[in-house]
Formats: sequence, structure tokens, C-alpha cells
Amino acid sequence: MNLTQATPSRSTYGADQQGLICGFAFGRDGIGKPVDADQAVQGLATRAAGGGFVWLHFNLAQVSTEKWLRQHLQLSEVFYETLREASRSTRVELDDGTLVAVLNDVHYDFSFEPSDISTLWISVSQSLIVTARLQPLRSVDRLRDAVRRGTPITSSVALLVHLMHDQGDVLANIVRQVTARIDTIEDKLLAGRLESKRADLGVSRRLLVRLQRLLAPEPAALFRLLKKPPTWIHEADIEDLHQSSEEFNVALSDMAALQERIKLLQEEIAGRVAEANNRSLFVLTIVTVLALPINIIAGLLGMNVGGIPLADHPDGFWIVVAIIVSFTAIAAWIVFRKDRD
Repeated sequence: MNLTQATPSRSTYGADQQGLICGFAFGRDGIGKPVDADQAVQGLATRAAGGGFVWLHFNLAQVSTEKWLRQHLQLSEVFYETLREASRSTRVELDDGTLVAVLNDVHYDFSFEPSDISTLWISVSQSLIVTARLQPLRSVDRLRDAVRRGTPITSSVALLVHLMHDQGDVLANIVRQVTARIDTIEDKLLAGRLESKRADLGVSRRLLVRLQRLLAPEPAALFRLLKKPPTWIHEADIEDLHQSSEEFNVALSDMAALQERIKLLQEEIAGRVAEANNRSLFVLTIVTVLALPINIIAGLLGMNVGGIPLADHPDGFWIVVAIIVSFTAIAAWIVFRKDRD
């Protein structure tokens, strides 16, 4: 028995034997109708001739997914190469008339951890768009819900643009939530409560750095695509791609500003902690200096040897006390004078 079928995990939930999570066939009106893998393959030629397209979304955690794709769909070899690349930076590039895109998004159960970021691989042609992922992603779920609600999508590139817009919305929402968390920490800092450790800010900063590194589109490939697009891509879709890239740049600029703000807060907290430590050390030093005369005199008088002064004097105790108080006062005057300077 297949282990994946016997014990379904969260990553394979909802996929069929081919690894297909969902499939939609779009007509000229842009309304998507659910189809399975076999129906999609049989209708690809008809859709291309009739002006429609098919969207198939796969789960790469299914072992048979890539094998099925190679047997039934004519996808670019660059698409399969990107599945095994170590670099997963966001990019959209052109290969022999087919768009190959790599997008990064957060998991559906995103919990503000840098590890909760995964990759979506996309192949876009005139009549077919294939998306594949390892973990459930928010942008894909939002796109699938929009298609089920009847949102019209007139072309495969329009679906890619819609997906990039959804990803941009998810990114903007993350930036807003991180900003709210930083605002709370900053308010506590201004109120003088330092219970928020710098580690909390460090987690948010690492998350933003990872998001910025993975989500920032590679400008060279996108520039080449926008400059010399394939003939089957409409001018309106090119403009939408350009607009989506601008939205990414705005979100990334906000993330960079937020990182700088977190850095300043970390420095402020570090400065206040250092100041508190210095003050505690100063108090400890004062106590040590003030206790030094009595410790020295007590050590000398407690040696139990002959010739200890004032041992037989009737007021010897008070004389020694006066000497200790005098030396302590002199030491305190010296310490506090240096502190004022």
C-alpha cells in the first residue's frame, strides 16, 4: 500500500493520485469551471483553439506528481530545473515562449516564523498555467476562492498577475501585523518597561530579512520580459505585470524601513540596558568604597597582636568610630565629587 495514501499528511491533503489539488477550465468569459486532471488534458487543445485556458494546481509532496507532469503535459525544461534549484528567489523569466515564475509566499498557518515561508513554482503558456507547491500557501488559497466565487480571469497571464497581487496583499498584511507588534514594543519602551527582550525584535527582523530576500523580484529577468514579451501576451497583461512589480517594490521599501526601525529600537533597548547595568555597577562601587575604611581598620584591630593602639583607653571605641566615620566621609566626598564631574 502506498504510504502517502495510507497516512495522509497535512501537505498532501486534498490532492488526488496525480497530486492535483484543484483544476479549473476558463472560457472566453473568464469564468473557471472545476476539472480533474484527465479532463484538463483532453480539453487543452480545445481551450487553446477557443481562446480559453486551463489552470492546474499540484502538490509536489506527492511522489507521482512530477512523473505525471512529464508524461501528460509539455512544460518547459526550465520549469523542472527550477524545482531542484537551491536558489528560490522570486523571479519571472521567459523560456521559448513560456513564462516560468518562482514566487515565495507564507504558509497557510503562518505564525511569524522565518521557516513558515515556502515556494510556488509556476509555468504559464497561452492555454495552460501550472502551479506547484510543497506546503499550503495563502496566496494560492485566496486565488482559488476567488475563482470559485466566479471572479472573471480572461487569460493565463491575468491569472499569474492575480496571484502576484494576492501575494502582494499577503505581504502587505504581514508588514502591517509586524508594524503593530513593533508599535506595542515601542510603547512599552517609551513607558519605561523593558520586559520586552531584544530577542522578540530579533525574530521580527529575521523574518523581514528573509521575506525581503525571497520576495524581492529579480529585476533583470522581469525587465527582459517586460521589454520583449511573447506575442500571445496582451498589452493589458504586460501593464498589469508592471504594476504588480511596482506593488512589490513598495512593499519591500516598507519592509526595509521597518527593519531600520527595529534596528533603532534594538539599539535603544541595548543602550538602556547598558545604562542600567552601569548604574548598578556604580552603586556597587560606591558601597565597596564606603565600606573600605571600616574593613581596613577592623582588619588591623582584629589581628590579636600586641601593641594595638587604644586597647586600654576608656574612650578607645569611640575614637576608632570617629576615625572610621571621618575616613568614610572623606571617601564619600571623593566619590560623589567625581560623579558630579
